[in-house]
Amino acid sequence: MLEYIVLFAAAFAAAALSGAAGFGGALLLLPLLVATVGVTQAVPLLTIAQLVGNLSRVGFGFSQIHWKPVGLFLLGAVPLSVLGALSFVQLPRELVTRAIGAAILLFVALKVFGIVKFKGGPVLLVAGGGVVGFLSGLVGSAGPLGAAIFLSLGLPPVAYIASEAMTALVMHGVKTVVYQQYITLDRAFWLLAAVLSVAMILGTWVSKRVIERLPRELFQRIVGVLLVVIAGYMLIQG
Repeated sequence: MLEYIVLFAAAFAAAALSGAAGFGGALLLLPLLVATVGVTQAVPLLTIAQLVGNLSRVGFGFSQIHWKPVGLFLLGAVPLSVLGALSFVQLPRELVTRAIGAAILLFVALKVFGIVKFKGGPVLLVAGGGVVGFLSGLVGSAGPLGAAIFLSLGLPPVAYIASEAMTALVMHGVKTVVYQQYITLDRAFWLLAAVLSVAMILGTWVSKRVIERLPRELFQRIVGVLLVVIAGYMLIQG
């Protein structure tokens, strides 16, 4: 029972962080899941938790979703998330995680210093979606990288959260289908998934109440700082 309480609290905190910034929840939740159920079960369990969390963010901000960038992003993300999910037991996760961290830092640095002007065009969205989809299937989540791409669109806070969540929702749904074909997901797995799902919905609701009150410019600065912190952690810790 204590194990369930700890994971519920962690999922709530992860959802609140993801709901406010659009990323970061997986990095908080995944280590606890690995320690509790092992890496083979942790990745699909994290996927389901994120599926519910993103569904909540989509539901709470549905009217503000920007569908064109979402569609372009998913054009690359969906097929490559399948490939990543099929490959997730074959590549070293520490190396891949560090690569994601380095990519985020590079992306943010290029944007901040104006070396490259990111305007969220079709090429960036499709190519970025492909990279994020593959890495998400491979290691469970590449949310910070996807968030960095959507941050370049300059959307209002709720629109940014809901649009990015829509892409993640589709990717996690695809991965869940793939994982079920190769991993046995028993009754205990689904019970824990249900507990985490409730926590994710509650955490998402709380975060939405916060971000609705933040000015766009302040929100983007906060997210930018969080991206650098999360990316640095990924790069160092793997």
